[in-house]
Amino acid sequence: MGSFDLGVGLAFWLMCASALLCVAYGLIYWNKDKEEKALDTSSWESDEAKINEEL
Repeated sequence: MGSFDLGVGLAFWLMCASALLCVAYGLIYWNKDKEEKALDTSSWESDEAKINEEL
């Protein structure tokens, strides 16, 4: 394969470390916010009725 280059070896190990960190982060924060905030749709019906009257 030839001689070992420090830059290539360092880039390889840093790439592996960053991939492992991304996997660890994903596992820790997987579905962290399970509750989705619901939209307040109570005023939508009155707004829609007003728009339909104007049409």
